[in-house]
Amino acid sequence: MRQIPVETSGATVMVAKAPQPKVRDRRTGEIATDMETGVKLMTVDVMFAANDEVEILSITVPETGFSSELAMGTPVALTGLVARPWENEFNGQKRHGIAFRAVAVTSLVATDSASQAA
Repeated sequence: MRQIPVETSGATVMVAKAPQPKVRDRRTGEIATDMETGVKLMTVDVMFAANDEVEILSITVPETGFSSELAMGTPVALTGLVARPWENEFNGQKRHGIAFRAVAVTSLVATDSASQAA
């Protein structure tokens, strides 16, 4: 499936909901893992503001892709963000949307305080 790189340099991005494990199967509670590496996957909701528009995006990130604790309101940088269109059929109804995935979500608070200490 096609992956579309998302440019984030002109956007303001903040955590809207702290990271939580991505559930693969809601009936069993099975946690999703990366098919290539086996690393547990997490989701984090972010406020993405660009071009005078604001959206809440749910982004899938490997558990190893977080720099530190991310609380609501924390400004963050998204590394390797891609969008992937998806479509499926469930109970005879077609659904579609866009899934977002990033390699890493890095807190900008730690970066700012480190640069102020220098």
